[in-house]
Amino acid sequence: MIKTTSDIDRLDRRRRAIIEAAHALFAEQGFERTTLGHIVDRAGGSLATVYKLFGNKEGLLEAVVFEQAGSGENIIREIAAANAPPAETLRLIATELNRRFLDPGEVALVRIVIARSIEVPVFARRFFETTAMCTRQALERIFIDWSEAGIAMEGEPEMLAEIFLGLIISDLQTEAISHGTVGQPSLESLALRTEFFLKGAGLAG
Repeated sequence: MIKTTSDIDRLDRRRRAIIEAAHALFAEQGFERTTLGHIVDRAGGSLATVYKLFGNKEGLLEAVVFEQAGSGENIIREIAAANAPPAETLRLIATELNRRFLDPGEVALVRIVIARSIEVPVFARRFFETTAMCTRQALERIFIDWSEAGIAMEGEPEMLAEIFLGLIISDLQTEAISHGTVGQPSLESLALRTEFFLKGAGLAG
């Protein structure tokens, strides 16, 4: 049977609805306590469709994590494209990455990955490669471009990218592990850390 464009569009909409429902339920009540029946009740459709599209609950979890997880790569490239001075660029990147990574949906996904990685280490490795690694590589590209343009800085691009990203990722990790018990870090704290980095990297001016 040949599928028409409307059939494909309808199946794609159903897929998106299932992924969004699963994302919400995994965040609300955890992966283990969420059943495929719960997901179908919220998304509509049938269990048969879920099995057809994702195979099983583990396959659906992978789709949720690797399609919903945010990489900061696009944020970094868009900000860098404005060609603002390094200090201004990095301040804006820090603010926008902080906004992305501390989004409740993003934090919930990280908690799921942390829990799942105990049983499936390769799952956590793939998550890292599609999120933090892509973000770090985009940052490194900026530092390389600045270096090649003759902008003086203290440290190699790879090291600077790693340190700068660490200032932001640490907030995400703390929020995911503590479940907010230590309080969400303020933008003032982020600004102070960013300025400390800029001075150490010789980019504050």
